Amino acid sequence: MYETRLTRHLDASRSAIYRALTDPEALARWRVPDNMTSEVHEFEAREGGSFRISLTYTSPDDASPGDKGKSSEHTDTYHGRFLRLVPDEMVVEVFEFETSDPALSGEMKLTTTLVDAPGGGTRVTIHHEGVPDAVPPADNELGQRMALDHLAKLVEKPARR
Repeated sequence: MYETRLTRHLDASRSAIYRALTDPEALARWRVPDNMTSEVHEFEAREGGSFRISLTYTSPDDASPGDKGKSSEHTDTYHGRFLRLVPDEMVVEVFEFETSDPALSGEMKLTTTLVDAPGGGTRVTIHHEGVPDAVPPADNELGQRMALDHLAKLVEKPARR
């Protein structure tokens, strides 16, 4: 198991980003890699509340060579619960893939922190712990970067012209 940590500056308020972390419709739009779609089956944004989400490759050709869905041929489904929610500051989730593959099993922890950035905006840090070694670190990091790109598009203020 390993962990990743990514930090990015977003030109948005902590409250706007926090809403995107705790709203199922927003989450389905941003927390998904470019080559997948997201379906939120269950989402209860409260401490102890549960969630269940599926990410499906838009085309079998979109999967990396040798890659396939973790839950079925073209889908990664995961479920979990919210451990901690601090409005406008932090979201802590634990989750696991729905899989029969022991190499992909086990709980992971995802902590997202929001801090005012010098000069405005918000510094977003995503700390992903307990990632199974069967998930290539480069793929995990790329997926997180794509998600942050989508989050930026969703919450950042439009550029002034």
